[in-house]
Amino acid sequence: MLGRRLWALLIIVLGAGVGFFVYHTQVTGSWPFKLGLDLSGGTQLVYQANLNDIQQQDVAGSMSALQQTIERRVNLFGVAEPLVQTENSGGQQRLIVELPGVTDTQRAIQLIGQTPVLEFRLLKQGATLPTDTSTTSINAAFEPAVLTGADLTNASLQFQGASGIVQEPTVVLQFNTQGAQLFSQITGQNIGRPLGIFLDGVLLEAPTIQQAIPNGQAIISGNMTAQSARDLADSLNEGALPVPIQLISTETVAGTLGSQAVQSGVLAGLIGVGLVMIFMVLWYRLPGLLACVALSLYIIVVLALFKVIPVTLTAAGIAAFILSIGMAVDANILIFERMKEELRSGKGAEAAIRDGFARAWPSIRDSNISSMITAVILFYFGTDIIQGFALVFGLGVLVSMLTAISVSRTFLYALGLKAQGGFSRFLFSSGISLK
Repeated sequence: MLGRRLWALLIIVLGAGVGFFVYHTQVTGSWPFKLGLDLSGGTQLVYQANLNDIQQQDVAGSMSALQQTIERRVNLFGVAEPLVQTENSGGQQRLIVELPGVTDTQRAIQLIGQTPVLEFRLLKQGATLPTDTSTTSINAAFEPAVLTGADLTNASLQFQGASGIVQEPTVVLQFNTQGAQLFSQITGQNIGRPLGIFLDGVLLEAPTIQQAIPNGQAIISGNMTAQSARDLADSLNEGALPVPIQLISTETVAGTLGSQAVQSGVLAGLIGVGLVMIFMVLWYRLPGLLACVALSLYIIVVLALFKVIPVTLTAAGIAAFILSIGMAVDANILIFERMKEELRSGKGAEAAIRDGFARAWPSIRDSNISSMITAVILFYFGTDIIQGFALVFGLGVLVSMLTAISVSRTFLYALGLKAQGGFSRFLFSSGISLK
């Protein structure tokens, strides 16, 4: 009996410690909850990628490179916790950029839209350099891009020319291993052909390939000042897009709306938990009171996991958390009803607790497993909002199953009551029954 009570005390102490961690880190801001765009406020930009010149087998790689490039671009502007992800919507590849705290839509568009698209395109056999710079003329004269900014690792300003004369500012491009191999192959197999260098669809220059270039370097020169060459190098380092993108929708969530959503969610949760606890105490008496303690520990543990993992909380996630609280209470109700049946059969409190938990476990296990399967399916096939709901719900169900079985049982055993008759029997009864 002493060992069980020590275990119960240890659980309470640990729970209090975790609760202090959750409260203290939130108040001081040292480890706050990670809030989604709908709660923290900010801007969401949705872009559609133009993959007309990309082979089908290269689509996934191009979109992954695009995502990484935009992430690098956004991080340079100091946006806190940006979310950049891709999705296939009706056969169209889209890029979704969420910028928490950025409510100036035009500024958000600038963060993304100013990124240059760097392309290397061979002049078609028999074609001449077009004097008309329209897109139609360019596409008629040049082949699709054979190399893009996806393989660019660095762009630097250098000055080329003989010593003693004014040197020309140029931008030297350095490709990664894959890009260097591809560049060497392109230049080696196309000696004598012009290779156009395009930035945002504009032809900068089209030097004729004289020999294979195995070192993975390319030079952009001509009609540039030192400042414009430096700006170009900086822009390319910030992220040259591997594919063109077009803005198709914007959404701005004001910070005040996000704050109201958080307050409403927290208030709804407190009211819901409070009513559930009142019901549990009034209907199930002493076991219900212990279930309330276990439920409090469950809430503390889940909130701590939200911080540690971390989980991005959205309005849908808060709803899933409240729903998982109901699942935790449901498990306790099954256990207490089984315990009540064992007590009515004449068993003592300890035997009723043991057999009640044993009989309730299969139902609790099966219902929670089915809920977890549902959460996994929603997470795998759902959009980002559905995934947030599924993650929080699945995590909550898993933790609730552990607390309902382990914590509640430990507390009940620690009481050491016989419940054979009198007041102790009343404490273990439920409903309007007096015995």
